[in-house]
Amino acid sequence: MSLTIWCNSELSTEAVFALRAGTEGHLLIMASDPTSNLGSANPSETLGTADVAFGQPDPGQVIASDSLKWVQLTSAGYTRYDRDDLRDALISRGAVLTNSSSVFNEPCAQHLLAFMLAIARALPDSMAAQLGTPSWAYAALRPITRVLRNQNVLILSYGAIARRLIELLAPFHLEISAVRRKVQGDETVLTFEINRLAELLPVADHVVNILPASPSTNGSIDATVFGAMKPGAVFYNVGRGTTVDQTALIAALDNGRLRAAYLDVTDPEPLPSDHPIWKTRNCYITPHIAGGHGEEMTSLVEHFLANLRRFEANLPLTDVVFG
Repeated sequence: MSLTIWCNSELSTEAVFALRAGTEGHLLIMASDPTSNLGSANPSETLGTADVAFGQPDPGQVIASDSLKWVQLTSAGYTRYDRDDLRDALISRGAVLTNSSSVFNEPCAQHLLAFMLAIARALPDSMAAQLGTPSWAYAALRPITRVLRNQNVLILSYGAIARRLIELLAPFHLEISAVRRKVQGDETVLTFEINRLAELLPVADHVVNILPASPSTNGSIDATVFGAMKPGAVFYNVGRGTTVDQTALIAALDNGRLRAAYLDVTDPEPLPSDHPIWKTRNCYITPHIAGGHGEEMTSLVEHFLANLRRFEANLPLTDVVFG
């Protein structure tokens, strides 16, 4: 089976080499205007004849195409593609949409674990004591350190990142629960439908937001949610910045309701240098790097090629979104 495979992913030289080697026997078309995982691509003249798209194709072209049998996104998020018309178009012609959740779950989960350990072990305060006028802040810092054992963690969403985070947290003997739109029954921790969030927030020491952007989640972590959280709780966000009302988050940090916030995503991105959240007390920001690592591009290609082998053999694909 010879396929026409179109790619507009902004790949490293090493990743392109791996992609070319792994698609030998097929026709590989590299788009002239590659885009990043978070980019929004323009329509491409070369996409029209493709059987397979790898990257971030224009959603309108995906709908209109008569030839596309499979689209694999180079991102875990798929907000631009979460449309009834696109879903219906793919399903009607027996096509499938997959994402790259399996590539990003490990680094994102490790990033969250690093966040949690940093606040427990007072690492930001220790760094501040070193970077300012150096001081041996033993008396101030030792009493505020914590161990994670027996604390309560509430995870907003139950996807690949949440499942891996739960595995990483197992040795710390935490009480972990999650919320999701619909409980499936296969969850590894106690899981509730998201409409029960308000009753779970008052007991959570750590609230971990992994919600994707969507009309139902945008701005949903608001003043009411922060007001319901346990005093002294820590908030983490590696989902999407648009899910959080940042004005309400700033207020919750300023008034001491929250002990701290760790953000890898913000709204907008990039975050302007004069945005007030940069200087908000106990707010720590990383620039959307939770899913990243040095081999990220090669890992994306390897994940695609593994799925390509399944596609060639007419086997079920991994990370299916719909279809």
